[in-house]
Amino acid sequence: MATEILISEVGPRDGLQSISRVMPLAAKCAWIDAEHAAGVREIEVGSFVSPQLLPQMADTAAVVEHALTLSGLTVAVLVPNLRGAQAAVRSGAHKITIPFSASETHSLKNVRRTHAQMFEETRQIVALVRELAPERRPRFEAGISTAFGCTYEGAVAADQVVRLSTQLIEIGCDTVGLADSVGYANPQQIKSLVRSVTAAIGRERFAGLHLHNTRGLGLANVVAGLELGVDSFDSSLAGLGGCPFAPGATGNIVTEDLVFMLEAMGCSTGIDLQRLLEVRELLARALPGEELHGYLPAAGVPLGFHPHS
Repeated sequence: MATEILISEVGPRDGLQSISRVMPLAAKCAWIDAEHAAGVREIEVGSFVSPQLLPQMADTAAVVEHALTLSGLTVAVLVPNLRGAQAAVRSGAHKITIPFSASETHSLKNVRRTHAQMFEETRQIVALVRELAPERRPRFEAGISTAFGCTYEGAVAADQVVRLSTQLIEIGCDTVGLADSVGYANPQQIKSLVRSVTAAIGRERFAGLHLHNTRGLGLANVVAGLELGVDSFDSSLAGLGGCPFAPGATGNIVTEDLVFMLEAMGCSTGIDLQRLLEVRELLARALPGEELHGYLPAAGVPLGFHPHS
């Protein structure tokens, strides 16, 4: 089991795109500052999408500009197409991720493109990245969404996910990650699909897991990944998030609960749990009335708990 774990905070992107209100730029920057100060080493700070579609993400370039001033922080962004990737490159983001749905129906709903069109977008982004000088080149990850099931198509064949993963690496993506976008996965399925994908593309090309807690299995699925050596997981502060183009897809795994579980298990996240819990107060002030999730914040840290980090 991996013991040094990277937690990638996706709340400023996945969380904020899933709620109707728009968080002010100053509040976003304060959130990112506070998580960085708590020891979070990677944050997906936004998405370069049309502001007409997601006005919550309209200021992503300004958020990236601020986040780049924070020492040691990997600044990540989501890009749905070549145009978004061009904006991401201009911004100087360290990591760009393209969401590639295993379900073609979800792809059409989410990014309005077929698999064939998404492969073409991916090829063009690879060409864009490769034109850059090595020191300016962001890491390019393909995140295979709905990898474990889809609210439109139901079951997604494992062979389909393996095939897509292989093709994306062959096209030139640096890494591939798997996303349970709608909370369908169970621990057995996590183990089976991670084994199959890593066997096909190599462990070094596997980026990690993006899990949701829609049906209460988020942390159980993390443990399944840990047992296979997965060492990178996405999560969202207070469990904000979901997928605006997949009905019922609520609930990213809660960063606070994830850090507590990992540290209690003897893993090191590098995150100060008490300082992380304080960031939640900032979020509550910036989003008054928004439902914030998590068991640890409600129950408190157990008496005598000593984090590994």
